[in-house]
Amino acid sequence: MNHCYSCTTCKSADKPLEDYIAGLPVETSHHRVEGQSVKCGFGLQGVCCRLCSNGPCRITPQAPHGICGASADVIVARNFLRAVAAGSGCYIHVVETTALNLKQTALAKGEIKGMDALKHLCELFGIPKSDPHTEAAAVAQAVLEDLYLPDYVPMKLQQKLAYAPRLARWNELGILPGGAKSEVCSGVVKCSTNLNSDPVDMLLHCLKLGISTGIYGLTLTNLLNDVMLGEPEMMPAPVGLGVIDPDYINIMITGHQHSIFVHLQEQLKREEVQELAKKAGAKGFRLVGCTCVGQDLQLRGVHYQDIFSGHAGNNYTSEAVLATGAIDAVLSEFNCTLPGIEPICDKLDIKQICLDDVAKKRNAQLKPFTYEDRERITQEILAEIIISYRKRRSSVALNLMPEHGNKNTLTGVSEVSLKKFLGGNWKPLIDLIAAGHVKGIAGVVGCSNLTAGGHDVLTVELTRELIARDILVLTAGCSSGGLENCGLMTPEAASLAGPNLKAVCETLGIPPVLNFGPCLAIGRLEMVATELAEALNVDIPQLPLVLSAAQWLEEQALADGAFGLALGLPLHLGLPPFITGSALVTKVLTEDMKNLTGGQVIVNGDAAESASILEKIIEDKRKALNI
Repeated sequence: MNHCYSCTTCKSADKPLEDYIAGLPVETSHHRVEGQSVKCGFGLQGVCCRLCSNGPCRITPQAPHGICGASADVIVARNFLRAVAAGSGCYIHVVETTALNLKQTALAKGEIKGMDALKHLCELFGIPKSDPHTEAAAVAQAVLEDLYLPDYVPMKLQQKLAYAPRLARWNELGILPGGAKSEVCSGVVKCSTNLNSDPVDMLLHCLKLGISTGIYGLTLTNLLNDVMLGEPEMMPAPVGLGVIDPDYINIMITGHQHSIFVHLQEQLKREEVQELAKKAGAKGFRLVGCTCVGQDLQLRGVHYQDIFSGHAGNNYTSEAVLATGAIDAVLSEFNCTLPGIEPICDKLDIKQICLDDVAKKRNAQLKPFTYEDRERITQEILAEIIISYRKRRSSVALNLMPEHGNKNTLTGVSEVSLKKFLGGNWKPLIDLIAAGHVKGIAGVVGCSNLTAGGHDVLTVELTRELIARDILVLTAGCSSGGLENCGLMTPEAASLAGPNLKAVCETLGIPPVLNFGPCLAIGRLEMVATELAEALNVDIPQLPLVLSAAQWLEEQALADGAFGLALGLPLHLGLPPFITGSALVTKVLTEDMKNLTGGQVIVNGDAAESASILEKIIEDKRKALNI
């Protein structure tokens, strides 16, 4: 693999990876950026409507209304709500799958790894003490019952999980969601042709979807996974393409639904299963993490050190991971699995298997995971991967990158493990903030994209700016994959922090950027924020805490963002979410939202300018708290 496909690729914050991709003989998303560099101005502004056969209508100053009479404000709000509803639906699918798998595990008397997590949920839900399997089944059933409520019946668990001052504000605004699945349906209906034409009403519905997304799709998915897969523990771990060992049969996992992989992971830990790989000529089986499910496995890596090689990278690293030639199969079950991996898998004879039809790839085999058939499905998957390994390894050249990444990224950070590290309570962190040693906290979260400077460019540059200003960064999502591969989550990264934060990090032996794992772990950051607010007896918007989804990508990110706004947090975006064609929608999100929830959208593509804006917000909140 030594002939360059194209030397024209987008920039990456990860320069070794950028050089590697530039020399590949296969086309990747990084190569296709230039061919898509001319953007549709109507699409960028969100003023293209193609909901009916009179269109597509494109709004201009000379044609300010669509044929039906819809204004730019209506069209933009409608498009935005439709995107948030789609993103929310994705997350609700994930938590539903997770709850179903936990329930079936409990009914089958399967292993419950996270007993502390189970106890915590039972206490929250008011579930009476019993044996662990009965408790786990009751927890899962409570989640499912809430998800399936009609939209006109408020969900019950939000009353137990949401921070009381926030809950009161949401109730005042009339945005407490009903059944999460029904709310998605209602959102889609509301933004259909010739129905709702009130932009503010549609934006309020976005907040409602953000709340159900955050409490259920984010927070509860994490807690349910903790019960099944084991709770995170802080530890150093290897990251980057260097985790790939060609002596093993390597299985790359992509997606978000970690509970689907539970049985496979447990089987891979068995010596007789590893012996199957040895008989095929390998040292054994290994899982290679990629995208958010890889981040979640990394988060719980202490429980899977014998079968998990490490986390290789985020969504736009996945093509490079496959191009090493040492991946023998891709197992996918949700998004962030790029269509662009398909021709690479074909070229390199890499077996593709999809475990959920929502993620079915064109040239992949579909094996829908069902708990009852877990033994058969796992056996079939392993058999087919062995066949793939035997077929391809003698004919596919390796193009490894063994020095990529690092071996001491701090992983396993969660709301529980971080508090434990601090001595069992948040007082040490609060004292550091009060004393000014940590100026504030920034959650740099969400996706990676190939715009906003290139692959992870704005995310990494902004994070460097923030830590240099003594702002501690907590991260979750594909952004974490870029930050860790660039070395910002190693203890040595303390040298990049401002003098006060540097001293804190060196004393504690931690990096200035703490990795909470997958995008689902945005829910963990909300739990940290809630507990800090409770400890200080303030509401969440009063905290010196800001959010940035600098390189947001998908509709799911917009649903995440709606949750952040509902929590009352300032939310920075490197790119506007296709709303600039409506002065009204832009004003509501960037200005009026402060009076509704306390949150606001800030759009700025410059790292230094964005860091200055966020730093000023943190300083203002510190002054208001008299610290």
